[in-house]
Amino acid sequence: MPVDSDALAARYRDAILDRSSKRILVSKIAGSEQEADLTVPANGGGLGRVRHFRRAGTAGWPENPLPIDPAAKALDLGFRLPEIEAQVFQNAACNWRCWYCFVPFSLLRADRERSAWLSAGDLVDSFLANENGPRVLDLSGGQPELTPEWVLMVMDELERRNTSGVYLWSDDNLSTDFFWRHLAPAQQTRIAQFRPYGRVCCFKGFDEESFAFNTAASAGLFERQFSLMRRYLSTGIDLYAYVTLTSRSRNDMLARVEHFMDRLQAVHVNLPLRTVPLEVQTFTPVESRINGERREALKIQYEVVEIWKELLRQRFSSEQRSLPITEISLA
Repeated sequence: MPVDSDALAARYRDAILDRSSKRILVSKIAGSEQEADLTVPANGGGLGRVRHFRRAGTAGWPENPLPIDPAAKALDLGFRLPEIEAQVFQNAACNWRCWYCFVPFSLLRADRERSAWLSAGDLVDSFLANENGPRVLDLSGGQPELTPEWVLMVMDELERRNTSGVYLWSDDNLSTDFFWRHLAPAQQTRIAQFRPYGRVCCFKGFDEESFAFNTAASAGLFERQFSLMRRYLSTGIDLYAYVTLTSRSRNDMLARVEHFMDRLQAVHVNLPLRTVPLEVQTFTPVESRINGERREALKIQYEVVEIWKELLRQRFSSEQRSLPITEISLA
């Protein structure tokens, strides 16, 4: 049976948001399976980590300019940097169970034995404590948009301290409408108008079958991702997208990817150019989840991405494809 995504979202939201003290439950990276994959020891009392976002992936895989290019543009760091460092904090819950997630499932269920409460002030204190540390602050998860207040509270704290030279980044699995349900219109506008900020929304598969296979959620929620992306575009937030191309089936791959790109272009004609195929790799927490079907899915993604690249060549000019991702208009 698929996970009850909406019920989990409501339950986990209540479990990881302390409204009275304005704190969020944040995962402890130190001591978890995830710690084995860190290249730099966990920081911030074990609650934070430094992530190296690298542009180049496996040979033949499209470059990943996120969040490198948006951060570099906001911070005036130059063009086409090969990588950028970010200070990451992960909220302690997610309403999906993507088998390829690099986070242990034990850190996705609001377990207070494996997490701690952090206010925005605590988080920014930890971020600013390292004067020579990253200039990118990444609010990740989990699913950060279970508590859309988190992004807003951190923005408020950064503004209160009159910080400069900091870029804020967050991700969203396009599973809930909590941004509109729990934030007032004025709060939504404040997030959209906070300029050193970008958000990446991740499409977990390229059709209903791959989505359900990847997330363990109901296949019908695949459609919700497009409606939520359309609503986000109307806000004016600086938006980008990922798509994961793992699937259990090779059947009709060309038609399936064509239809997915059609759906993206129905949201905005240029959206495929702001959508980055995310290469799924086997991190330590993933190893115990791998079976024959999932191992084959890891191979299939390399076949699907070739179709993706060819469709981009067919639908967009070389000039359009060569633009930096930050310069692709979604107006």
